[in-house]
Amino acid sequence: MKEENKDFNLNLHVHRLLQSEPFFAALSRRIDKRESKTIPTAGVCVNPDTQAFEMIYNQDFFNEMTDLERTDVLKHEFYHLVFQHVTARKPDGTNHKIWNFATDLAINSHLSNLPEGCLKPGQGPFAKYPSGLSAEAYLQLLKDDASQDKSDEGEEKGEKGDDSGSGDGSGGVPEQFDSHEGWGEADDTSKEIARERLKESIKKAAQEASASNSWGSVSSECRKIIMDKITTKIDWKKVLRYFVKTSQRANKKSTMKRINKRYPYIHPGRKADRTAKVAISIDQSGSVDDGMLAAFFAELNKLADLAEFTVIPFDTRVAEDKVFVWKKGENKKWERVLCGGTCFDAPTKYVNEKNFDGHIVLTDMMAPKPVRSNCQRMWMTTEYYASHPYFKTNERVIAITEKAA
Repeated sequence: MKEENKDFNLNLHVHRLLQSEPFFAALSRRIDKRESKTIPTAGVCVNPDTQAFEMIYNQDFFNEMTDLERTDVLKHEFYHLVFQHVTARKPDGTNHKIWNFATDLAINSHLSNLPEGCLKPGQGPFAKYPSGLSAEAYLQLLKDDASQDKSDEGEEKGEKGDDSGSGDGSGGVPEQFDSHEGWGEADDTSKEIARERLKESIKKAAQEASASNSWGSVSSECRKIIMDKITTKIDWKKVLRYFVKTSQRANKKSTMKRINKRYPYIHPGRKADRTAKVAISIDQSGSVDDGMLAAFFAELNKLADLAEFTVIPFDTRVAEDKVFVWKKGENKKWERVLCGGTCFDAPTKYVNEKNFDGHIVLTDMMAPKPVRSNCQRMWMTTEYYASHPYFKTNERVIAITEKAA
């Protein structure tokens, strides 16, 4: 039912409206909401003074809605923030109005109680549009329709001499129910600060929802998008290079060619020869795909000038007859020499018995946790197995991206 009090105060009722939406309720607590008559409906934007995202709403707009409609309007605005429509996603050179339509279509696919007149796939001018697409996908559909409309319009002009038409591909389409004004008005610095603050807010909201194992109406597909956006992206190549460099240790020896700074020409100097000896244990099970092996070896070829690698093939055992030393400056090609199961104790014990400075394990991580390593150890795997490991560890676990593989 509609609110009897015509002076509806959103801030007083937002908790009640979102009580069955844990994720959106947690996000709402971190987003300022400001009543204003400057817009006819509601919208989100960056406040250049606070350098944070805020929701602006017209009280008269909310007065005429039911609670279900108000809830979906709130979720609609928060989805704009979650999907980064406000600052980050608009493709260069895209008409502002048609991009607004595309973002609303993407969001409204997930909402069923919006006020009348909203843009929604499968309804009205968008009856042929499927639900559940991204804003970019709807943008392409809108552009295709706009091109067709212009073509048809050109034929009619030739026949009737009519010179009307908007030319933006929105003919016959109703206006959005919410406002997208101010999306691009803040300066770049304010946008960047607001984005980082928003990312932290979304992260905390997602953590609360995950801890309670309740996301409300957020679909599994949207949940995946949200978790992907808040996950810190790490360049595995930089991490690999850093690991190799930090594994280096100095082998010092006396030499008359270097002057002793403390006792010049009295005692010989000391020369440090810094060479890292790094063990590379490669899981030979079939779930470690060829693409990941190829990407990993290509990067090791670039790092061979920094360290001496010992490649250790293993499955449930170490294939000692296949172990080889990859000396500095050499280029090697990968090859699969075993095809059994997986046991991490075997390569760890092998490395512990040798004098290595670091140990990198390339694997799918689908085996029990191994014994302790005597040198620093790092795990490299796919994105999926990095987020779904068989065992937990405090050691570095780095994902080789699917794109790279």
